[in-house]
Amino acid sequence: MTASPFAVDVKIIDPRIRDWGMPSYQTQGSAAIDLFACIDAPKEIAPQAPAVLIPSGLAFYMGDQSCAALVMPRSGLGHKKGLVMGNNVGLIDADYTGEVFISAWNRNPPRAAPIVIEPGERIAQLMFVPVLRATLNEVETFSNSTERGAGGFGSTGSGATGA
Repeated sequence: MTASPFAVDVKIIDPRIRDWGMPSYQTQGSAAIDLFACIDAPKEIAPQAPAVLIPSGLAFYMGDQSCAALVMPRSGLGHKKGLVMGNNVGLIDADYTGEVFISAWNRNPPRAAPIVIEPGERIAQLMFVPVLRATLNEVETFSNSTERGAGGFGSTGSGATGA
């Protein structure tokens, strides 16, 4: 495995992380590390109830303003159980150094069973990504054009033929 292009400092806030194992990339091709639910007892999330914040037990110092982290759902939990992020994707800015929390939501229909999150369960993933900060230049018209232009939702068609 090749070395990461940058190092990120991690502060362990919940000492159980040491017992559960430091979050790591599960395979050589993994894009994100899994985050644990650092809760003291099993937590039920009722279907369609408001999202809840689950502590990850970790804080990060990226040290590079051209980097950010995204908190995303674990694919299997969303597909099989209905556990998704309450805010779809959480953005952790490079200058935030507090504990990372996971916004968890049970998207299942109202009469479905609650989802139970266990202490130490891997419930989300964290991916570090590059950030481009643009300088906005106000213009009356664009200096160039594209084939699509201002075509919005559905403007490129929906079928295999583009129809």
